[in-house]
Amino acid sequence: MEKQPKLYISDKGKRVIVDVICYLYVLLFLYTATSKLINYGISESQMEQSPIISDYASTLVWLVPVIEISIALIIIIPRTKLLGLYAALLLMLVFTAYIYVILNYSSSIPCSCGGIVQNLTWNQHFFLNISFVGLAVLAIFANKNHR
Repeated sequence: MEKQPKLYISDKGKRVIVDVICYLYVLLFLYTATSKLINYGISESQMEQSPIISDYASTLVWLVPVIEISIALIIIIPRTKLLGLYAALLLMLVFTAYIYVILNYSSSIPCSCGGIVQNLTWNQHFFLNISFVGLAVLAIFANKNHR
């Protein structure tokens, strides 16, 4: 039985992978946060319609963009990049769990997402989030392995 060759990625390659994923997260978080803040009233109204988070809408409408911007800034700083990736992973897991619950257990499905993301169907949004979860995991492992 022949052994499959192991995939080897150089340290430079790993850095490029991590950097690209970090830039994608920064772009995603800054874009959606800005969109939510620009459309503050609409975002708050949509959150108030959510069967899960309606009681917290007045807090979440500003807290979520602040968290997204904070994580984007943490990811940009080389010394805190890994911490930022863990924070991004956690936030995306929370968003993904929310979408899963909305899709499977709610008859009402309002979207308080920012920008063009709100034009996606809920299933497309779920798979986008799963993709970003996978990217964060990949970046975390690549970042740890090239140190």
